Amino acid sequence: MRFARTGDGVAIAYQTLGRGPALVWLPSALNNLQAQWRVPALRAAYEALADHLTLTLYDGRGMGASDRRIDLTDLGVDAHVRDLEAVLDEAGLDRVSLLGYYQSVAPALAFAARRPERVARLVLFGGSARLQHAVSPAQTQALLSLVDQDWDLFADAAATAWLGWEAGESTRRLADTFRTSTTPAIAQAWFAAIRTTDVTALLPKVVAPALVLHRQADNQIPVEVAQHLADALPHGRFLRLPGTTPTLFVEDLAADLRVVTEFVTGTRLAEVPRPAELTAREQDVLRLLARGDANAEIGRRLGIAVHTVERHLSNLYRKIGARGRTDATAYALRHGLG
Repeated sequence: MRFARTGDGVAIAYQTLGRGPALVWLPSALNNLQAQWRVPALRAAYEALADHLTLTLYDGRGMGASDRRIDLTDLGVDAHVRDLEAVLDEAGLDRVSLLGYYQSVAPALAFAARRPERVARLVLFGGSARLQHAVSPAQTQALLSLVDQDWDLFADAAATAWLGWEAGESTRRLADTFRTSTTPAIAQAWFAAIRTTDVTALLPKVVAPALVLHRQADNQIPVEVAQHLADALPHGRFLRLPGTTPTLFVEDLAADLRVVTEFVTGTRLAEVPRPAELTAREQDVLRLLARGDANAEIGRRLGIAVHTVERHLSNLYRKIGARGRTDATAYALRHGLG
């Protein structure tokens, strides 16, 4: 973890890994990089992206390891643009692609409009030029109402809404990420700023090619929000991803990785072969492990004894070089076995 300092004196924690064209993944609200690395689905996504790109991640002001002693009235777009520019300058990144994710879509657009010479391409997911559109669904409003009522319940509910209970270990660890990301007061200030964020007037100045991605359930962000954003950008393109989990790199890591990486690099990825070194039974065990099932649950589902499950786990750990369940889960997700 390294630190950049913004023009208004805020310390921003960031990490850079991998090699290849530079991609900066801007933070959404409730960001905590140190905890996010313990979420198997997120760890798999970071490592997969770093196989092809120089990936930079950072905690937004007031979040994670970044400075939490901040002015709660200064959490608008200008503040987030300062954070991004400080990270780019400190990391020595002159020209990058940006991944705007939910609340960070608007700052990504604003930076691309104001500093076009520093932005090669934009990948945008889950947000809008007017961020009120992204938090208007009834499900999101119900979640946000919990922030100042029951912080722990909010973290659990938000993680479940994002990943679903079937994600098992990833959902439980994501809830811990949200819970430790910041304080309820800072979270409230972030969400209050989101409700008034609108960079629509800047869209004609965004000259970088932009890929607007959409994957949501019916009760979440309407597809028209993403389609409208793509249409409003001079070089925007809209792509609806299959599935209903409102995330990137979780429901189908391999497919999402291909879409994002090929757009950023301008080259096609080679097909990733299915791991032939694992037996069919080991792959079954690995799939259930990646869902978060305990050894006893895996045994019941497969009709085998717990000690047989343990033997399969020992064998597959050795074959894939995993140190434990988290490594094995990340491997499964990266190879389409999650």
